[in-house]
Amino acid sequence: MITTAIRVARVGSAAELAAAALMMLGFPALMLAALVPSVPAFAAAAAVTYLADHYLHRKGSYLVNRLSKVRAGLSIRFLIRQLLLILLLARLGLADDLIYYGAIACFIAFYGLQAPHGALVTLIRNRRRMPVATRNVDLASRIRIPDAPPRRLMHRSAEKMLHLDLAAVVGILVSASLESAVAGFIGIGITVGLGCLYVLALVPYVRGAKVPPNAEKVLAAVDDWLAEYRPETVLYFSGSKDSAYQLNMWLETMEQLDSKPLIILRERVILNNMAATTVPVICVPGGVHLMNLDLTNVRVALYAANVGKNIHLLRVPTMKHVFIGHGDSDKLASVNPYSKVYDEVWTAGRAGRDRYAIADVGVRDDDIVEVGRPQLAPIQGWSGVPEGRIPTVLYAPTWEGWDGNPGNTSIVLAGENIVNQLVKADPPVRVLYKPHPFTGTVSKEAGAAHRRITALVEQAAAERVTDPRFLADAVAQTLAKAELTRIEARLAELSGKGNGKGKGKGNGKGGDEAEATRDGLVDIARHEEVARLRAEWNTEYWRSFGSHEHRVITGAEPRLYDCFNVSDAMVSDISSVVSDFIASGKPYAVTDSAELGVEEFKRANTAVRAATILSNSAAELGELLDAVRDPAADPLAEDRGDLKRYLLGPDEPTSIEQFNTAVSNLAIKAETRNVGQESRAAALPEQRVSVAGDDLTA
Repeated sequence: MITTAIRVARVGSAAELAAAALMMLGFPALMLAALVPSVPAFAAAAAVTYLADHYLHRKGSYLVNRLSKVRAGLSIRFLIRQLLLILLLARLGLADDLIYYGAIACFIAFYGLQAPHGALVTLIRNRRRMPVATRNVDLASRIRIPDAPPRRLMHRSAEKMLHLDLAAVVGILVSASLESAVAGFIGIGITVGLGCLYVLALVPYVRGAKVPPNAEKVLAAVDDWLAEYRPETVLYFSGSKDSAYQLNMWLETMEQLDSKPLIILRERVILNNMAATTVPVICVPGGVHLMNLDLTNVRVALYAANVGKNIHLLRVPTMKHVFIGHGDSDKLASVNPYSKVYDEVWTAGRAGRDRYAIADVGVRDDDIVEVGRPQLAPIQGWSGVPEGRIPTVLYAPTWEGWDGNPGNTSIVLAGENIVNQLVKADPPVRVLYKPHPFTGTVSKEAGAAHRRITALVEQAAAERVTDPRFLADAVAQTLAKAELTRIEARLAELSGKGNGKGKGKGNGKGGDEAEATRDGLVDIARHEEVARLRAEWNTEYWRSFGSHEHRVITGAEPRLYDCFNVSDAMVSDISSVVSDFIASGKPYAVTDSAELGVEEFKRANTAVRAATILSNSAAELGELLDAVRDPAADPLAEDRGDLKRYLLGPDEPTSIEQFNTAVSNLAIKAETRNVGQESRAAALPEQRVSVAGDDLTA
């Protein structure tokens, strides 16, 4: 029941749900205490509402946002509490007392201060908002960008300002209890005084040396940097916060380009959710600002998503435009008719080319280039289970989706059958269970199935600990855990320094967009150390428990590809997980949860044509385990090789080499076009003179 309430209320935990309930109940309790009247009861209820409200704001609760939408926002809640305090004083017979009028005057003055405070905070944020935000771009040597205001002034400023009424509320309650106005007026003085000081503290940051240069100077500095850097290949991206993963998957590829790379973003929220990179990044929210940037050196523009804002760069004729997408699958998005606006469309392998031919959406075959999937480079190949180790099978189902289609996930109808057979397999195998992070967010049945599967795996793991067939190297595991602790501490230390995103996080500064732009030059040594430590963490994680030990993996780490590399086979559902796993060449099974039948299932889904197809009973799972135990007798091995080449292209040259070649070839086409255009433009006046002369002769 609590889980259902958490899901319906869209809160993150039972504690958050409890805080919300206490806050909602606290205000009726305040009214009741004021009407009774009871000072202790009022004080207790007020304390509950203050603490619950603060907790929900600190957690960034969805409920706080919803309350604002129904006219019960933060200011209203504080005002109601203050009005109820006035009611309490009246019910206590203090309506003719000086403290009563003092309280009214205090709260009127206090709310009078809210307007200049809110105006100053808004003005400071607007004036410090850059027309262009950057990372790994040296603007500090070109323009002066002052420090952000201290974090204590700007962070959750409205909540901090409103909470200054606490001194007045406490003082007035003490006065009401002791029948002496002294404490009340002391509290009133503190509240009004602190409110005035808060407003005055913000004034210096509104103008002068505390404000970054205007948009014209900032854009000129960016153009100056572009002229010096001379970028050649641009990755352009626009989208919502949730689509940042589509950009992040291309960052490592951009870092490996032979040409000078640049990333252009259109939304600040994407910049804030982008992973760390060494590539220069320019975020240009304004279309006019983007169109005025000096991009004359760029020859190739790469697009990871089909969105309306692409038009702002597509209009530039001096560069060639390429759709690279953000995954390779049989979904309709992979053959969007919008793709024909690009000069070329790059696919992983022949399968992508065939999809466009079958879809017949206007993309010419001559404009399609097969470049592989550079992101799959970390996935290792397979030549069988290492001697002395039992096979590892990864169960990585996708989530239930939004439409209730039973074919979306195997977790509801087949998940328990799959895991039951795997943990009871003889000869034994190890099970890694890594569900999709959205599992159970829509379907309570999926959430319940996930919990049952987790219990199955954990119970099997506990039983294996006492099984004499499985011996653990306790010393090695202890050392690995110690290494994990050391690595995690160092990563936390490096993370605390920021990534050019928050220099001020550790020194009381606000670390706002302007400051992040100024200090956004990546520390290459730190970036490389983080990458090395993450690789070491992954190694030590797998060493920290036995190679026979079943495991439930629900966090972001270890990553999916790391799970691929320690597994010998996988069971999954129709999703990009299957397409990516094919790069390993390892046996895999896919569940036909919608019960289409093997032939129809394979016809509809290219990625399963070399898979063991499971029914919801998972009775066919033995075929997958046989292929793992005896690769030489694997009937689908050759089919997997063919499918891998069809979907992802050849192993040689490597995908990044193919990608770089495609960039280079297209850059040559762009340069050829530009030279030809210049020649035609130069010849045009001569043609006009010749035509005019012919007319005169005639």
